[in-house]
Amino acid sequence: MTPKPAAAAAPVVFEPEFIAGMRQLTEELISFNKVLGLKLVSVTPDEACARLVMKPELIGHFAYQRIHGGAISAALDSIGGVAVMAAIAAKHMDEPLAQRMQRFGRLGTIDLRVDFLRQGIGEAFTVRGQVLRLGSRVASTRMEFLAEDGTLLSTGAAAYIVS
Repeated sequence: MTPKPAAAAAPVVFEPEFIAGMRQLTEELISFNKVLGLKLVSVTPDEACARLVMKPELIGHFAYQRIHGGAISAALDSIGGVAVMAAIAAKHMDEPLAQRMQRFGRLGTIDLRVDFLRQGIGEAFTVRGQVLRLGSRVASTRMEFLAEDGTLLSTGAAAYIVS
């Protein structure tokens, strides 16, 4: 007898209340993200994306109006964390929204690597993150910091404690 192929699982779709909660957490409750001006564009179980508009407080080189490497690092770290939160939430869709959001309380960065590939000069930037592996204790991510035209400016890789 030939075994039947397993039915494909339905893709996880976050409810609007979850997206609103993630936006509030990312943009308002994490104070440093307010300093950066990080705005969440989208969050799915597979990827988180945010936008960062250049402002004088983020300048790292006054002559070139280049964004500071610390701002780039912080934005990459933040979007990596948001991607991990989304992956955790997607894994526990059977739980009520509040219970899923409670799972983020222990999340913290344990390792971060940033590679600066090109100068961060521009009016606005896009930051994307995705989870490579979500384990029971540690999550691994990769992130990108892009110019408005999509040019890759910096990359990041991070590990986060999740329990």
